[in-house]
Amino acid sequence: MTTGIRTPKERGARHGTPPAPGPKPAVRRRRSSSLRHFLGFGAPGLLVYACFVLAPITLSVGYSFTNADQFAPTTEFVGLDNYTRLLTDDAFLTALRVTTILTLIVVVLPNVLGLAIALLLDRTGWLYQALRSVFFVPVVLSSVVVSVIWQAMLTDDGLVNSLLTSLGVDSPPGWLSDPTLALYSVGFIISWQLLGFCAVVYLAGLQGVPQELHEAAAIDGAGPWLRFRKVTWPMLAPALTINTVMLLITGFKAYDHIQVLTSGGPGTGTTATLAFSVVQTGFTANRTGEASAMALIMLVIVAVISSIALRFLQRREVNF
Repeated sequence: MTTGIRTPKERGARHGTPPAPGPKPAVRRRRSSSLRHFLGFGAPGLLVYACFVLAPITLSVGYSFTNADQFAPTTEFVGLDNYTRLLTDDAFLTALRVTTILTLIVVVLPNVLGLAIALLLDRTGWLYQALRSVFFVPVVLSSVVVSVIWQAMLTDDGLVNSLLTSLGVDSPPGWLSDPTLALYSVGFIISWQLLGFCAVVYLAGLQGVPQELHEAAAIDGAGPWLRFRKVTWPMLAPALTINTVMLLITGFKAYDHIQVLTSGGPGTGTTATLAFSVVQTGFTANRTGEASAMALIMLVIVAVISSIALRFLQRREVNF
């Protein structure tokens, strides 16, 4: 039974008139408010990022396709000549090999020693808290300061060789003057400075492991090594991811330590990394176009390797 009374919606549908509009003004007000909030809080950060990151990368891309030189009268477009020349240049390939070796040292050594130190410091008490601060001090020091201190210690007549001589070593090694040892010495110094960072990250991961898991494993008869391998190590996967990616980037962009400790020597290019070669080519040899191409190749290498490492390491992370 119908009453014959139609609602406004039914009358509008019968006469072909659209339904009454919803609360669109309120939606527009919310959108405009969100836009104002974004412009107020996000725009300054985006402006700084654009000025100091995007703009230099864009300029480098443009310069890399030219023969830009500070002393050349004109700058001409050369296409991919800089890239093809670099990929067949012995000096560039040597710098890439040196950077790869240094990065492997910087990734492996702080990770292994940092985990060992974190396991030792994962205890309560004022002594362990003080030791955590001591191990973290090198991280906050300048790379130049660390390099100057170690350079004074590792010279041929420095503290380390003096101690070795007093212990009966007739001819101590040239830690920074021997071409076969210089790169490994630099890698050790960089690893020493980053050791505290890795230890703190692993220590945070250790303190996040539920104690109930260790107790349950101990009840099941698992010893200390089995508990570490089956319980602790899987839970440290996020810490391993953070440390590995950060160390990869640090190793590939190493410059300060190289400049202060060895200046790319001893010899020709023994410790010259990609970052060191970019600075030397761009600011010493004044070949801006070639240096820009080197910097972009290094950027691509770092981005690809970091992405692969991040994707591989995140697969083994455990989420609770």
